[in-house]
Amino acid sequence: MGQKVHPFGFRVGITEAHKSRWYAPKGLYGELLIEDFRIREFLDKQLNRKPPFAAVSDIHIERTREELKVIVKTARPGLVIGPKGAEIDRLTGELQRLTGRNVSISCLEVTNPDIEAKLVAESIAEQIEKRASFRRVMKMKGEAAMAAGAKGVKMLLSGRLGGAELSRAEDLRIGAVPLQTLQAEIDYGFAEAHTTYGKIGIKVWVFKGMYHEVRDEEMTSRAAGARPRARGRR
Repeated sequence: MGQKVHPFGFRVGITEAHKSRWYAPKGLYGELLIEDFRIREFLDKQLNRKPPFAAVSDIHIERTREELKVIVKTARPGLVIGPKGAEIDRLTGELQRLTGRNVSISCLEVTNPDIEAKLVAESIAEQIEKRASFRRVMKMKGEAAMAAGAKGVKMLLSGRLGGAELSRAEDLRIGAVPLQTLQAEIDYGFAEAHTTYGKIGIKVWVFKGMYHEVRDEEMTSRAAGARPRARGRR
């Protein structure tokens, strides 16, 4: 039986830093965990589900005793910040009302959105909702990722593809995607396309290279201010 493991969870604490960085006493832990989930859900709804779409690929949360810091990784930081910072001020106010804490939001720009798995999956979902051919879209996005510097791409679409009566799964593989190699930097993203004939699930894996090949400044920006416990060894 194929036992599936999430590529990010598999690497947390080894080569990847946690996306939520805080400590809490046992009695408060559950409450803060649910709060983190609600923050991510709220920001996803505000920035990724409403036009103009801000192409948010990841959200990191850091907490201190006084402050809750939210780091948003986005391909379009201008849309998150808004004219004269109006949009980011609105989001900060909403999150302060939601959590009852002192909130600050900062943006981290995604310089190469073609190899961000979450953004690739969202882009495929958007094209499928516009009734584009799923095979052509998969091939196009896979080739774009490889051209942008990815070492390998794997995509899996499942559901009533093309409006077929029976649901099925279709996959595409280009290059190498070593899922079991802990030193391999693999980005994983998931999205859903809401079509007239039902939901189509989209999974994307992008192999960006080995961790020891990544320069120190890239390692720091990828972890958004936090370093993994042990960096890549040769």
